[in-house]
Amino acid sequence: MASVSTLMHPMKEGDGHYSYSRNSLLQREVQNIIECAKHRHQSYSLSQGSLEFQVFFNDLPSNDFNTLFKSLPVDRQYWASGVPGSFLGRLFPRASLHFVHASYALHFVSVIPKELVDENSPAYNKGRISYNKSRKEAVEAYSAQYRRDMEAFLSSRAEELVAGGLMALLIPCLPDGVPPSKCSSFATIDLLEAILFDMAELGLVSEAKVDSFNMTKYHPTQWELEALVKENGCFNIERIEAIVRPGDGLEKISDINMVILHLRAIWEGLIKQHFGDDIVDELFHRWSQKIAESSLFLRQVEYKHVTELFFLLKRNLA
Repeated sequence: MASVSTLMHPMKEGDGHYSYSRNSLLQREVQNIIECAKHRHQSYSLSQGSLEFQVFFNDLPSNDFNTLFKSLPVDRQYWASGVPGSFLGRLFPRASLHFVHASYALHFVSVIPKELVDENSPAYNKGRISYNKSRKEAVEAYSAQYRRDMEAFLSSRAEELVAGGLMALLIPCLPDGVPPSKCSSFATIDLLEAILFDMAELGLVSEAKVDSFNMTKYHPTQWELEALVKENGCFNIERIEAIVRPGDGLEKISDINMVILHLRAIWEGLIKQHFGDDIVDELFHRWSQKIAESSLFLRQVEYKHVTELFFLLKRNLA
């Protein structure tokens, strides 16, 4: 009987021209995982002929799965399926997965805490669109929501992974000792915040709409993630490693178009949902101009890049 290894690969939501299904490296990542599995299999002197792979691509139902499937290589060495649904809940039968990979999908909160938009709450986030430079109560609300989301993610994957199964996570984290205000990732969000209030002054959007808008981005720290895994109790941490890429650091001005393409792939859906379609093109045009005119990409000493942390978790045997 053939051996079938089942892999889950969550994607970041998006559709259309700017979607991750069009702009990601999903196929390359999957192929790398399969090659590693084959090498491991071979190291045990096992026959390669009976080894088969089934890969599940997961995202919310709004993702453009058809575009993803069309982009898969014809000569791929795996069976491919799409699984719609939130990965904060169960997606697969119990003990049916051998490997889970999530890259750049776990630095968001699933919902904006209601206290951030409650005028009577100490966490009311008026005047801010993220937790950067926000009052302590707003930061704590973001952190508490992230903790709930990660517990749901870890518990769901613990049910679905076989005993001894592996989960590889690539998560952009705040560098040790660096506050959000010193992180280039939040500096770009600060520019968007300024744009939204400029557009409110011009009457292009209502100020109330801007005050009720909050970004879902949340960059945990390494220590925060380690604590969450230990609290969950279903996984052992096998490895934590910072990923250093060639030329890593703040983006250059010549890459503005790529920066905006990246930002649009992430945030267009959330912005459309809150403000509607009418302002989207104008907003991203202004964002592009704001980034080009700012000194953000020149102030490399002041701003730090997020740290890409690789976490390898192993499902407990008990």
